[in-house]
Amino acid sequence: MIARHAGTVLAGQFAVMAFGITDTIVAGRYAQDALAALSVGSAIFISVFVTLIGGLQALLPVWAELHGARRQAEVGRSVRQALYLCGGAIAIGMAVLLMPGALLRWTAVPDTMRGDVEAYLTVLAFALPPALLFRLFSTLNQGLGKPKLVTWVQMGALALKVPLSIWFAFGGAGLPALGLVGCGWATLVVNWGMLALAVWLLRTQAFYRAYGLWARIEAPDWPQLRRFARLGVPGGLSVLVEVTSFTLMALFIARLGATASAAHQIASNLTAVAYMVPLSLSIATSARASYWLGAGDATQARRACARGFELTLGGALVIATLMVLARGWLADVYTDDLAVTALATTLLLATACYHLADATQTLCVFVLRSYRVTVAPLVLYCALLWGVGLGGSYLLAYRGLGPWPAMQSPLAFWLMSAAALWLTALLFAALLWRTLRRARLPQPARPARA
Repeated sequence: MIARHAGTVLAGQFAVMAFGITDTIVAGRYAQDALAALSVGSAIFISVFVTLIGGLQALLPVWAELHGARRQAEVGRSVRQALYLCGGAIAIGMAVLLMPGALLRWTAVPDTMRGDVEAYLTVLAFALPPALLFRLFSTLNQGLGKPKLVTWVQMGALALKVPLSIWFAFGGAGLPALGLVGCGWATLVVNWGMLALAVWLLRTQAFYRAYGLWARIEAPDWPQLRRFARLGVPGGLSVLVEVTSFTLMALFIARLGATASAAHQIASNLTAVAYMVPLSLSIATSARASYWLGAGDATQARRACARGFELTLGGALVIATLMVLARGWLADVYTDDLAVTALATTLLLATACYHLADATQTLCVFVLRSYRVTVAPLVLYCALLWGVGLGGSYLLAYRGLGPWPAMQSPLAFWLMSAAALWLTALLFAALLWRTLRRARLPQPARPARA
């Protein structure tokens, strides 16, 4: 069940990640400077977007438990309340994307890049609302064990995204070449199309009728919103720390020049693609564990966790091996610049090690949310990923760390981040083992007010 659910989610996640791959390849073929600017712009957008969807994704156990307890009407009411949470996330995200100047100055992004980066982020700011609302639709379907509709929409969107990115970036048929900003416009068009299709599905598919999703929206239920916040805020902040420890590398690496930024963009893009496998398995495992907890069967919930671990670790080993063996060919796909290819090939050795730890900690943190353990992972993330990973990376790259002199290379960031992530994974695994041993059934979700 977990493998089937995860496979469906994975197909959709790959389609979404192919958006980023498309933009990376298009920007790389358009100009090296465009690829370097994409590295910085996508780092900021991903930091904002993934942080906000982390807060929304944290609602998956709530809806999976209600589904397991056969409380269908409460699912619909809970989803309507989640719209308030989503609205707040949209406002925060757009504000950051429309005003990135302070962040660009703090990380010393070169002035030559800032114009392209700011123009790109302005377009993506208006692509954010449909993206977050569609994520709410996706999370609902995952919680209800019905991810197929989401996957079909995402795969259809990819078929539109690829030609639009090429057309808008390079121009043609009366449209001028827009370069990097053209990739942003393609994303905006596709995201609004995905949301429109999601709304149509919710209105027309018989499966959703039992949940009463289209009943009149209630006033904010502050007790329920506070319960959402207890899951969503630590979940979102944990994702913020995890993702920024990854994406801020691009901003710090930018001062090393266009070659370093372009090579890092290739490595980070492939790492993000590889991450979709453990992410999909973690979503599926969390959904099944939460379903059984809602149904009152803690033993089945633990079995779902064990099965998820087996699948995740096996998949991570396969992907890391492929990343090492095919690193030269993978770098060549993105660019024909020999200096960028050579550096990216070296970075992919470190990213393989990074991925193994990333897969382990991702599964742990998703399952811990099913057991309502959210604060301890946040504390560990802050100390290890920001402190050891990002802080140690900066020192090793630019100032030297202990007996090692300053490397002046993006490799320093990947090596220290991998080390920090391994320590995080080991501590998360210990925390999850302790949680499962001591687990009792969580308090059932409170009945909705009349």
